Amino acid sequence: MPENLARQGVIQNQTADILAALGTRAIVLVGMMGSGKSTVGRRLAARLRLPFVDADQEIETRHGGMTITEIFATHGEPYFREGEAKVISALLDGGAQVLATGGGAFVRDDTRERIRSKAVSIWLKADGATVLRRVKRRSDRPLLQTEDPAATIERLIAAREPFYSLADLTIVSRDVPHERIVDECIEALHGFLCAAAPVAFANKT
Repeated sequence: MPENLARQGVIQNQTADILAALGTRAIVLVGMMGSGKSTVGRRLAARLRLPFVDADQEIETRHGGMTITEIFATHGEPYFREGEAKVISALLDGGAQVLATGGGAFVRDDTRERIRSKAVSIWLKADGATVLRRVKRRSDRPLLQTEDPAATIERLIAAREPFYSLADLTIVSRDVPHERIVDECIEALHGFLCAAAPVAFANKT
């Protein structure tokens, strides 16, 4: 029991430190579809007592409830990417929050620079097998509507990882309890914001 109380005290102190250092900046989660941005993001926001915003959901709301897949099919990917950039830019003006972005958002130069100036970015790094296992049963991923989703995922990872690697922090997304990933996000944010020491977590067992 004393150890648990001590751990809770450390977590509370880390949270207070992070919020003080964060100020009006957002925490932005980037990475591939299926990397856990929304799931981890909600839990991270709850831990920090910050609002959670999902950029894809905001885009759907601003399109009268159309799904991302429907927007892609109706208007095409260039239209979607342009609108996505505008939505993220507007959301970043909303102050401290946890913001989950779509898989392609951080690839765009202007969006990436906007995030850099207004937020702290965390790359949830997931390998192809993990991504495929998490998304293969879902039909709401327009870029995976191909004959070989596994090959498509590997192609997207290869194209996007050079951009994802520019994020401030890297956390390996893997099949462990979500709270463990949140713990690692908290530790990384504390190190980055309060000790001026960027942290990248290797895969842990």
